[in-house]
Parts: sequence; C-alpha cells; structure tokens
Amino acid sequence: MPFMIGPAPIRRTKQYLGYGKLYLKDKIKILSINYNDKGDHHQGARDFAFWYVPQIQYKNPTVQILSLKNMTPTPFIRCFYDDGKELLIDMDSKKKEEILSHCLQVIGKSDEQILAEKIAAQKKENPSIFGYGCERPCICMVPGQVPCPGVVRLPNHMRRKFKQQEEN
Repeated sequence: MPFMIGPAPIRRTKQYLGYGKLYLKDKIKILSINYNDKGDHHQGARDFAFWYVPQIQYKNPTVQILSLKNMTPTPFIRCFYDDGKELLIDMDSKKKEEILSHCLQVIGKSDEQILAEKIAAQKKENPSIFGYGCERPCICMVPGQVPCPGVVRLPNHMRRKFKQQEEN
C-alpha cells in the first residue's frame, strides 16, 4: 500500500483522522500555523502540526489551513474570522497536548453543539426516516410512493377485496 510509506503512516488512515476532537467554530475561515523547523521552543508546535493538523483538516473541510515554516521567531496560530477579525494563539514552549486543549477551549465547538449538529445532519441526510416529529409525517409524502388510502382511494387492482373476486 503506497499510503503506508513515510514517517508515521498511521496519520493517513481514516480511522486515525476520525479520532480528531477539534471542530472549529463556523465563523473561522482560515487557520494559519507558524513555526520553525529548528529550536526547542518550537518542538510542541512541530508536533502539533505533524500529529493534529491532519485531523483538524479532516474534521473541518471548509476551513483553509496554512502551515508557514521558518518565518517567525516564536510559534503561534492565527485564526481569521469571516467578519475580518483575527485571533492569535501563542504556542511558545508548549507541548502538543497543551496546545490542543487550549484550542479546544478557545476556537473549538462545545460538545453539546457538536452533538446537536450530528443529530440534525442525521435527520436531514436520511430520506427514509418518516413519522411524527420528522420532515415527512407519512411515507406517502416520499416521491414515488402510493398516496394515503384515507385521502385518495386506491385503485381496484390494489385492493384485496377486488383481487379475491378476480381469483374466484
């Protein structure tokens, strides 16, 4: 398998990408990570970019993520919002877990909001769900289905009473 070549190939598996915890807020459109390839105080930022950025990209497909290397003396994350505002997060001398937990608190969605979005997406995506409290209260509202017998009478060839008479 060609995708299993390189440093830490586990990062490219769908199972690993699905373990990501960071769902960015809807207002964030661009996330840039600035760090250097050398230096002890950049080690946490390098590890964060290596291990967690693929998960963040997988969980947030509408957000553009930039990695800018060797352009700054101190590592930081800059978030650009849709209304033009910016947010800077300092990553200097922090470990990758500390950076992730701080990002979860500052720019991540809450667990309740994530759960509500998953439930709403599940209801919208599945057209076979119908009944009380759903978009379609009856199967007859699905295109291609037979209308309700209480509203529109079924044709005689679909009614049992007439089928039995034809057989006799």
